[in-house]
Amino acid sequence: MKAQTRKKVAVVRKQIIIVDDHPMMREGLAALINAQADMAVCGQASDAREAMQAVETLKPDLVLMDISLPGKSGLEAIKDIQAVRPGLAMLVLSMHDEALYAERVLRAGARGYIMKQEGGKRIIEAVRAVLENKVFVSEKMSARILESFTGRRTDPAASEVASLTDREFEVFQLIGRGRGTKEIGDQLHISVKTVEVHRVNIKTKLKLATSPELVHFAVRWVEAQVGA
Repeated sequence: MKAQTRKKVAVVRKQIIIVDDHPMMREGLAALINAQADMAVCGQASDAREAMQAVETLKPDLVLMDISLPGKSGLEAIKDIQAVRPGLAMLVLSMHDEALYAERVLRAGARGYIMKQEGGKRIIEAVRAVLENKVFVSEKMSARILESFTGRRTDPAASEVASLTDREFEVFQLIGRGRGTKEIGDQLHISVKTVEVHRVNIKTKLKLATSPELVHFAVRWVEAQVGA
């Protein structure tokens, strides 16, 4: 009677790129991911340009990225990556409250949003969900998104701010943080004239008559988000 031998089945590890401008955060995430039997980090990037290069060269299964990047924003980076790799799984890991960005991130093409303070176990859970083609957000955010789709959201201020385009939203936030027109242009790498056009559009959408009204509204809105 021949002895039966068990064949070892090699586990194909999903390849992940980490995009974050903080080296220590990248290294911590890499250690967390590489400790899993079914996934591994194949590359890292510190900004949108490096992320695009890594995606084109390494052909990952998933991109795990922060929304706040130097130069081009994470939102714009998501759109750029989706343009060259449609359908690529992308998960945003951010320190910012998901109420500010989750819907925009999903519209841009990512499949999930998780906050950094959630912890390692939850982050891995989110990565696996997105790799399985599921959408990952918190239960609270899921209910909020459902309300917006069914027209049941009752906060008019939130609705008006949500009507801003991603670029207008970036300009609006910077106004609320006390940045001037030139500072905003320098940070977003757009001209002063373009910033002014965005300011006019923002005032129109928020039904504000003057620039001081816009500044006041933006400051109060940003302060409310920080205090939420």
